[in-house]
Amino acid sequence: MQTYHDITHDGGSDIIGQVNDLANRTRSRLEGVDHVIAVMSGKGGVGKSSLTVNLAAALAEAGPVGIIDGDINGPSVGRMAGVRGRPLQRGALSILPALASGPSVIKVMSMDLFLEGETSPVLWDAPTQRDGYAWRGLMEAGALREFISDTEWGKLNYLLVDLPPGSDKLPNLADVLPAISGAIVVTLPSAVSLAVVGRSIQMAKEILDTPILGLVENMSGYVCPECGHLDELFPTGEVERLASEVEVPILGSVPFDPLISTCADQGRFYVREYPDRPAAASIRAIADKMITLL
Repeated sequence: MQTYHDITHDGGSDIIGQVNDLANRTRSRLEGVDHVIAVMSGKGGVGKSSLTVNLAAALAEAGPVGIIDGDINGPSVGRMAGVRGRPLQRGALSILPALASGPSVIKVMSMDLFLEGETSPVLWDAPTQRDGYAWRGLMEAGALREFISDTEWGKLNYLLVDLPPGSDKLPNLADVLPAISGAIVVTLPSAVSLAVVGRSIQMAKEILDTPILGLVENMSGYVCPECGHLDELFPTGEVERLASEVEVPILGSVPFDPLISTCADQGRFYVREYPDRPAAASIRAIADKMITLL
């Protein structure tokens, strides 16, 4: 019986050539991108996607920015960026990303743009949808790769990749990218969220050697709409403790504001609509720190 090491040819499929061609195409698409930033959390429900689109809007004031919705099965960036339902157009070589409305350039690619309706599930072409865990994961990684390699990104200062929850998602991204400039980790100031996030940080640092730009504490408090006083939503000090343990800086804290959710539902950028509110100021400060770090 032959083992893997006994195989001396690929039967004419030219697998190595196909892989090299794909890698070269990916590098070519990203030639005009200065920095690729992964936005991750490890845990769902921390407001990562809404933070991503608003960071993109803040960064776009200094130059063009792109967003990739890495959540293939639960895409939301298309709606949040106001491009849901827009038809995709072909460029000279590949697909053109959707352009968000507004004074600055924000380019978006999301599975949202390929689904017939907002409640349409993502179904992969297969004889059966049951018991397909292995190939389904491969198809998701392949779709993420195509979002990067088959999209004409052009010149971008930053390309933000909004990753779905899970400590395994950053390795998937690292597998399809020539390089990641850094990762931003979003968490709630709760012990449960921080424990999951801590594992994701260790994965990024110790195994993937990906630079962690810093932690973002989302929903750090609630600002009274009448008096502007900031009240606590969670026990304080937990994020600082985790940052010290894993030796990662804190980029900033974003207070809870229900208008962030309202803007996301309506496809509007909160930092543009309400620039003077405390949460908008916090997001802009985080964007400024990112620019300085990079």
